[in-house]
Amino acid sequence: MKPQSIKILHIDSNHPILLEQLQELGFTNHEDYTSSKLEIEEIIHDYQGIVIRSRFKIDKSFLDKATNLQFIARVGAGLESIDCDYAISKNIQLIAAPEGNSNAVGEHTLGMLLSLFNKLNTAHNQICQGNWNRESNRGHELDGKTVGIIGYGNMGKSFAKKLKGFDVTVLYYDILENLGDQNAKQVSFEELQQKADVLSLHIPWNTSTDKMVNQEFINSFAKSFWFMNTSRGKNVVTSDLVEALKLGKILGAGLDVLEYEKSSFEKLSTQEMPEDFQYLIHSENVLLSPHIAGWTFESHQKLAQVIVDKIKEKYSG
Repeated sequence: MKPQSIKILHIDSNHPILLEQLQELGFTNHEDYTSSKLEIEEIIHDYQGIVIRSRFKIDKSFLDKATNLQFIARVGAGLESIDCDYAISKNIQLIAAPEGNSNAVGEHTLGMLLSLFNKLNTAHNQICQGNWNRESNRGHELDGKTVGIIGYGNMGKSFAKKLKGFDVTVLYYDILENLGDQNAKQVSFEELQQKADVLSLHIPWNTSTDKMVNQEFINSFAKSFWFMNTSRGKNVVTSDLVEALKLGKILGAGLDVLEYEKSSFEKLSTQEMPEDFQYLIHSENVLLSPHIAGWTFESHQKLAQVIVDKIKEKYSG
């Protein structure tokens, strides 16, 4: 089919170049950022494409009503808000853009790690309160450490690349073989467990990674380690993470994502703060950010451009 015969429904706002370039290519764009999922289901049969972020789930019920849908494009990396198997069974192409924000995630992970090592956040807050404490804010150097990465896709590779300026050993574990490059060495999970001083997660959230980082997982590591998570909050059992922080098995944690997030990532799913969350926000060796690792001004545009390019490729020729 030619772009002129393709109608695309946009249910989340994105960088303006997404709409502009698709229109220039001949696609018809319709925007609906406020209707409910049920209301969208009533009209989705009119569209060949849909562009989403994370406003609601694209489940079996939705897909059954999308009788003319040819593709779902998510302006982001993960596809967990989509029933991927069912969509594929209906010959609907899934398009994501992990290339678009991988650099941002790599930079953010490194920034959080260095801030934790050097107690920058704690020192800043103390000075703002009138306290000038040098000895208690003595930091650690990254040089000489072994950094372990779980998941060596776009995000993991970006973080490894950022570490090239440091005298560190970078190891990674992935369920796929032969992903290695000049920035990291692929090892078994057992070797990662034995050697890692820092552990950084760069994995999707699915049935095999849900609650993966639990007490047994944490205690399987030979050394106490620093923990970074810029992937998905539900990959971690927060109560087990907190217990490991209390015991010193985890030396510090940089968390851009939390198990308490709503699926839209726009807010926390609880009005009350659980006890474990209270511990995290008051701990001096924990650094939190609100799911913004891939949320830079530059990645906002890059994500949109990747989606445009992939839709264009689908209908080229």
